[in-house]
Amino acid sequence: MRIFCLVLLACSLLVACSHDKSQNGLPTTRVVIDGQNGPVTFTVEVAADQKSQERGLMYRTSLAPDAGMLFDFHKPQPETFWMKNTPLSLDMIFIKGDGTISTIAANTVPFSDDLIPSSEPVRAVLEINGGRAFALGIKPGGKVHAAIFGNGP
Repeated sequence: MRIFCLVLLACSLLVACSHDKSQNGLPTTRVVIDGQNGPVTFTVEVAADQKSQERGLMYRTSLAPDAGMLFDFHKPQPETFWMKNTPLSLDMIFIKGDGTISTIAANTVPFSDDLIPSSEPVRAVLEINGGRAFALGIKPGGKVHAAIFGNGP
């Protein structure tokens, strides 16, 4: 019985430590985007503080097709991104406070220092693999469903 309890405790701790955290220690959440061919689900890391937002996806050499990073700025504001130290091409989806896609910067250039601005104040930016937005029929005007927009899946 004692061994059973120890195994149960170890399993509980393992689940508690791995639940809702990425391998980089960031919280994760589920995001559903209304694409042209139906809803698309991503499991994304949430960068909600300055330190995690400054690091973003820098130095990452791979990203699963259904993964990404959601930058939560907590209120709508103009935002500017770049690709410094980022070896992956990304699609940057700029999202208004109500979850509506404002614009998409598709297939960004790896390692570029060029600035990529939002066209209007945005609440968040979702970064996914370059070319995925087009392939999935994700377009400006579409909806992103996540807890931060009050319309989460």
